[in-house]
Amino acid sequence: MAEHAIPATSDYEEKLDRLLTVAAEVFAKKGYHNASIRDIARHAEVSLSGLYYYFRSKEELLYKVQSRCFQTVLADLEQRLEGEEAADERLRILVHNHVRFFARNMAAMRVLSHEYDALEGPYREKIRDLRRRYTDICTEILRELRRSMGGADIVPLGVVTFALFGMMNWIYTWYRPDRNVPVDRLAEHLYMLFVGGFVGRANGSAKRSRSASRRSEARTSR
Repeated sequence: MAEHAIPATSDYEEKLDRLLTVAAEVFAKKGYHNASIRDIARHAEVSLSGLYYYFRSKEELLYKVQSRCFQTVLADLEQRLEGEEAADERLRILVHNHVRFFARNMAAMRVLSHEYDALEGPYREKIRDLRRRYTDICTEILRELRRSMGGADIVPLGVVTFALFGMMNWIYTWYRPDRNVPVDRLAEHLYMLFVGGFVGRANGSAKRSRSASRRSEARTSR
């Protein structure tokens, strides 16, 4: 599935960015399947032909919204991680980078959380590859952090990774910069809460956690 060639002009990029922002807002409010191209054109105050100059279909528009988010957050993250070797600081960078970006793009965060399954074929594969690349970076940082801190191997890293993303991704449901803490403080709170745990006894409770896990598995197998 070929994508549009993008002219290398700042005017084009600015218009594209605005259309993607509006599309994310419409998809977030109405849902992908209930939103129409006409809805997006009307909210963006452009003609249908003007919209189709940038996108061939509604699905391509959804793909571009998701692709832009992942590519931007990944590029920013990789740049900020460059030269930093301490695992705890690398995780802090990831959390701050993620929270700052999506606090500015709440509608896009909702679309990423709810509309991935609406994509099909090559579009879905490309977004899946970007998601995997992002989660792999996070998982590797968490592996390094656990190794450096001597943490107990209680919870699989896959579970830890998606628990972290779950904590960060759902801020769009409740976070309001004008009513809650500033975004950088929010990111630091989430980082500290995740790394330290609510009561800060993750390592000390390893034995109890294993026993509880064994009891749960025994009940499930009955």
